[in-house]
Amino acid sequence: MSDSNITNFINPSTFILLGIPGLEEAHIWISIPFCAMYSIAVLENFTILFIVKREPSLHGPMFYFLCMLAVTDLVMSISTMPKMLSIFWFNSREISFSACLTQMYFILSFSDMESGILVAMAFDRYVAICHPLRHSTILTNSVVAKIGLAVVLRSGRMTLPYPFLAIQWPYCRNNIIPHFYCGHIGVVKLACADIRISSYYGLFKLFTVMGMDVFFIAVSYTQILRAIFRLPEKDARLKTFGTCISHLCATSALYIPVLFSSLTQRFVHNVPWHFLILITSVYQLVPPVLHPIIYGLRTKQIRVRLLQLFTHKET
Repeated sequence: MSDSNITNFINPSTFILLGIPGLEEAHIWISIPFCAMYSIAVLENFTILFIVKREPSLHGPMFYFLCMLAVTDLVMSISTMPKMLSIFWFNSREISFSACLTQMYFILSFSDMESGILVAMAFDRYVAICHPLRHSTILTNSVVAKIGLAVVLRSGRMTLPYPFLAIQWPYCRNNIIPHFYCGHIGVVKLACADIRISSYYGLFKLFTVMGMDVFFIAVSYTQILRAIFRLPEKDARLKTFGTCISHLCATSALYIPVLFSSLTQRFVHNVPWHFLILITSVYQLVPPVLHPIIYGLRTKQIRVRLLQLFTHKET
């Protein structure tokens, strides 16, 4: 290890991102599926935004929430994937201290936004299925806008302590982060100070924000499933049940890796680091690819408009 990486300092000018430690020889091969998923996610989410903007008939609560989710997924992908690919392809591992904290803030805040939007979408489905006659009066455009604003404000304010806490610690160990992005725990573990307040706040936020979101999603889908099983037609029950299961699978692709990664980094120390990073990459890559398919392309209105778009181009 070079001397520049072990020199004592208060705040480093740069950090070094290692990518996936232990799998350096496979970085090029790993980058192929990662790049493919990143490209698909960007294309899918921009397509959703384009179709909804272009079609006035889609200007409703469900599709507004879908657009919010698409924007969140795009920001999440753009915050991590370009730097990760530059590490894998060009060995460009340096990231400035300010850029590292900015990346940390965007990843954490937009993860919370994604969680909040999934709660809003679960509530929208609950009202649509359990109270269909009141859907248009409960979820008006102003209510949707207020929900979106509340999600943004909650995420932004709850994430602000992370960079403020990280910037105050003295860093005197090294400036090497064994990851492909600047995660909260990965950064503060380099500090030569008591970082328990950062760790405790991370746990507090994890359980108060995502924990409560999981609870509200579970309550919403429990009520939805109860309503489904009361439907008189078997085909309608099966179709709606299949939609709910796909939604829950997409939701699990975010929450399970986040919870596993956050808790493992704090309390379990014998898990191979490359395995932990690959698990972390699941919620960085999989939800942005799954969400447009499950919440968008599986929706009849989106499919019809997409087919019309391609048909129009061919003619």
